[in-house]
Amino acid sequence: MLEYLSSQDKPMADLIKSELARQQADLQMIPSENFTSLAVMEALGSVLTNKYSEGYPGKRYYGGNHYIDQIENLARQRACQLFGVQHANVQAYSGSPANQAVYFALLKPGDKVMGLELNQGGHLTHGYKLNFSGKYYKPLGYNLNPQTHLLDYDLIRQAALTYKPKLIVCGATAYPRQIDFAAFRKIADEVKAYLLADVSHISGLIISGDHPSPVPYADVVMTTTHKTLRGPRGALILIPNKQDRWHDLYRPKSKKNLAELIDSAIIPGLQGGPHNQQTAAIAVALQEALLPDFQNYGHQIVKNAQALANSLIKNGLELITGGTDNHLILINLNNQGLTGQQAETVLDSVGITVNKNLIPYDSRSPLDPSGIRLGTPALTSRGFKELEMTTIGYLISQTLKSWQNESSLTIIKKQVKELSTQFPLYPELK
Repeated sequence: MLEYLSSQDKPMADLIKSELARQQADLQMIPSENFTSLAVMEALGSVLTNKYSEGYPGKRYYGGNHYIDQIENLARQRACQLFGVQHANVQAYSGSPANQAVYFALLKPGDKVMGLELNQGGHLTHGYKLNFSGKYYKPLGYNLNPQTHLLDYDLIRQAALTYKPKLIVCGATAYPRQIDFAAFRKIADEVKAYLLADVSHISGLIISGDHPSPVPYADVVMTTTHKTLRGPRGALILIPNKQDRWHDLYRPKSKKNLAELIDSAIIPGLQGGPHNQQTAAIAVALQEALLPDFQNYGHQIVKNAQALANSLIKNGLELITGGTDNHLILINLNNQGLTGQQAETVLDSVGITVNKNLIPYDSRSPLDPSGIRLGTPALTSRGFKELEMTTIGYLISQTLKSWQNESSLTIIKKQVKELSTQFPLYPELK
């Protein structure tokens, strides 16, 4: 893969080869990570990186974009077909800039927004105080039910009626259950707010039918393209309907509809030239997601997550909400005698990659929280199934129980390597 790079910059080539070896040897279980196909990587590393193309197809500020226009149109058409929407913007550099563009399009500085609190499983861009969403807008975070750790739509409704936000964000980065988008739509309608569905984590499961779609309910849908969607780093901003629900109320002087507002927020609002190699790679990933095999992939992600959850519970670990409906699992470590940082570190030492994570109503710091977050998209891409997930659940539990026993950790590391070797990351390269 790295013939030319190896001849021109061997230190960099060696580092990339080392990372490839790490991904192959270890069990990658961070739920926001996945493995792209070689076809996606070929598009991402193509000559398209050489071209500037500020603007949109047919309306560029640079010449020479005949083929770039076709590439972007192909990506937009595939996104619309895949999600069943009227309009798709494929230019956002990633998920956070995409959410920023939605805010920029629909709100004014100081407008009120509501999103799931960061320490409850929400994302930085859903109103966290140190993020742009919390600095330039007035956020009110809603919480999970203190007993069940589930979304409590009655409590969310009460908060919305009191706060009267202009934008409600539904979606999460560490919530293991399904989201009721219809319930959010009712709340948004009642307070006359825009509804943004951030489905970055679950978009692949929406495509496969393993999670309900927000398209019938949300005004705007945002998703990254590199999680369960299994594409390159990037984002899509989707407009489900041509007619705006609250357009006349919030933008009475604007002649632009929601799609036009979003496009204008990307350029000239926030970005210059799109990354054309990224657009092409997204288009390739979308085409892969349109194939029947992707349906099976989505189904297997959930089957694997539930098999893993059952194994973890059987081996004495406590899961937030008691299990999962999607691709991710959140483990409460308070009964294990170690913190999230310690758990992440020891699991990494045996070749199991997870991330430390806050649990709902966590009393600890985000830098050393009480939980860890893990998921199944990446291992499912490699071909792991329920039997292997059951084994992995056992290995995780044994690692956490033996986190200070070097001899036990050595044995577990060997078992992890043997398991990983059975599922080559890119067998085509051999």
